[in-house]
Order: sequence, then C-alpha cells, then structure tokens
Amino acid sequence: MPGGIDPHTHMQLPFMGTVASEDFYTGTAAGLAGGTTMIIDFVIPNPQQSLMEAYQQWRGWAEKACADYSFHVAVTWWDESVSRDMGQLVEQEGINSFKHFMAYKNAIMATDDILYPSFSRALELGAITTVHAENGEMVYQLQQKLLAMGITGPEGHPLSRPPEVEGEAAARAIRFAKVVGVPLYVVHVSASDALEEISRARAAGQRVYGEVLAGHLMIDDSVYRLKDWNSAAAHVMSPPFRSKEHQDALWRGLQSGNLQTTATDHCCFCADQKAMGRDDFSKIPNGTAGIEDRMAVLWTHGVNKGRLTMEEFVAVTSTNAAKIFNIYPRKGSLQVGADADIVVWDPEATKTISAKTHHQNIDYNIFEGMEVKGLPSHTIANGKLVWSEGELRTEKGAGRYIKRPSHASVFKALDKASARATPTAVKR
Repeated sequence: MPGGIDPHTHMQLPFMGTVASEDFYTGTAAGLAGGTTMIIDFVIPNPQQSLMEAYQQWRGWAEKACADYSFHVAVTWWDESVSRDMGQLVEQEGINSFKHFMAYKNAIMATDDILYPSFSRALELGAITTVHAENGEMVYQLQQKLLAMGITGPEGHPLSRPPEVEGEAAARAIRFAKVVGVPLYVVHVSASDALEEISRARAAGQRVYGEVLAGHLMIDDSVYRLKDWNSAAAHVMSPPFRSKEHQDALWRGLQSGNLQTTATDHCCFCADQKAMGRDDFSKIPNGTAGIEDRMAVLWTHGVNKGRLTMEEFVAVTSTNAAKIFNIYPRKGSLQVGADADIVVWDPEATKTISAKTHHQNIDYNIFEGMEVKGLPSHTIANGKLVWSEGELRTEKGAGRYIKRPSHASVFKALDKASARATPTAVKR
C-alpha cells in the first residue's frame, strides 16, 4: 500500500514554556517504523514574529528528518507583512495551507479579526485554510472558574474544554469560510458537535474537510480521573479525549466520508515536562504521541472490526491527505511516476504496544497494553528500505522537503461558483 501520510504533527515544538521531546529525526524514524513515510508539520510563529523567519527556523530544525516532510504555517497575528509573507510562502516555498488556532488566548489564538483577512488572503493565493476549532475565550473563562473551585488536577482539563466549545468554533470557522469562499480543513475533530457542523456544511455543498486522530477514536475521558497524576496528565491534549458516544460518532464520520483523514497531532512531552502543571492543569503542556501506532491501531480497530474496508484504510491514512493537500499522485498512490513510498503490510502480525518498546522519544504511550493485529513488515521511503521486520535502517537527513502546489482543483470549482455569485450594485 502507499506509505502513510500523517498530516498533523508537532516535532520539536516550542510550546507552553518547554520544547517537545521528539525532534524531526526521532519522530520521522518512529513514523517509518509504523508505516508512515511523510509528515506535514506546523510552523507556528510567535505573535509579531515574521512568518518567513519562523518558516526558516522550522526548515533548519527539520533538516535531520529521515522521512519526507512538509509544513502548514500558522497565522497568529495580522498586518500587511503577514499578507506579504503568505504570498512568498505560497509562491516560492510550496506552502499551500495556513493554520489558525481558535484556542490559546493570550498566546497564539487567531481572533475573528485575524480569521477574515487571513482566509481572504488564502483564497487569493489558492491555499487551503485549516483551523484548531475551540472557542479560546470560553476555554479561558472555564479554566479560571474551575481553578477558583479548587479543581487543579488533570480532571479540570476536559471540563474546561467541553464539546460545545469545539462545536461553536467549528461552526464559526465554517461560516467564515463560506462567506469568504475558501475551502476549510478542520483538524483533530474530537466531538460529535463539531462533526455535525462539518456534515451539515458538506451536505449543503460547502468544501469542508475533517481530520480525526487515532487517539480520539480509541481513548475516552475517564483517563483524566486516573488516581496517578502522571498518568492522567500524560493524556492532556487539546481537544481532550471524549466519552464513548463521541468516539462512535467519529467512526461513523470516517465511514460516511464526512471525515476524510486520520492523524496523530504527535506532540511529545515527558513526565517532567507535564509536571510544570502539577498545581494548575492549565499549565500542563498539551500533547500526546502516536505517529508510530496510528496505522496499526486503525487497522486493528477499523479493518479488523469491519468499520473500514482495506481500501478505505488506505484512503484515510494516506491518499485523501495527498489529494486535499495537492501532492497526489506523487504521494498517496502506487503508480508509475509516484515517489516510491511503499508499505508492505502483514495483516497477521501482532504486537502489544508499549512505551518500553516503541521508537517514539517519550516516556508514555496512550495506547499502552493495546494488542494490535496488522503491522508493516517493510517500509520503503523514496525507494530505500528503511524498516525491515523490526529493524530500523534510517539515515539522518534523508528526508526531503516536499513543496505542495497551490490552487488544487477545488479552487477551480470555487472560482467558477464565485464568479456566478459576484455582488453587483443596483443602478438607480
């Protein structure tokens, strides 16, 4: 099958006062061990930092990657220099997607007065908009309320980010995108509230895409009430893990095609880093791992349980991401002219997932103890054998930066639709 594409990772991310423990070499190596041959990571400028400066910084960090990589670039503030940098990134650097964090108030949150001009500029450039859909103001207010009540542990994290917070932000972003006329990709959909907004928009013909994480399909919110603080904190990520009802809805979203891609939001923080929030859950660095386990978990609980066909598995782990982000058929396919990113899959192979044996640079695995059936026996990246029956054969720096062209075919359709709906003045 085509090598997996993880469209949502954060290697070496500076975040919440620390830096993710996984760098671009160890993270892409772990991905290769699990059958993922390409990642799309995120450049996240600080407010007031030049997008180009941040992009060059991330490119430098990524030079040690052993698998191919690309970037989304976040828009965290706005003025004319941001607009110019977006143009340079699209036209010269092969960036065709821009991320907007609707959460993290007083840090990187994109408010409405950033969303509109950024969405409009992305449309001009033929780039897709992406959002982290959580209402940052509501999260902030709930955090203060819970802390005042004396709820300081990890159990406060999901309480401060209920499903409604995600649903509201998804609805708002979808409506912004509709007014502007730009395609929208909603990352890590975790709640039925957000899925319903995406499904409704798609049913109405809007170009909206949804991504789901392997973790959100499998892990429920009871983990935040574990007695061991370190174990509970290890699961702190945003959006948080939800109840089983939401998981069932997400599986149906994949089956129906309203969710098109699977990812991990791979962002590793070890126990000593999580401990920064020992007395205040809002200061626990957000992030969990998963790049090595995504495909095995999805095969085991998707294909083996009849939730996904083998063909649907390939689509949601590789091909759909390649199509949405305009690198198909170079990626996400097995055909003449495509990059030789190939996974040989053994549907009978088994293992028990554990932090003691995984290749990810983190001391905890959210899938700890899960038995999976269906694993890559061999991974080939750009024509080179890099994983063979349990042995990694990676080469630091072998990964290539992949430019992604702007103006995917969806923009041609949107341009025509927009031309028909161009406003006109009334002559009086």
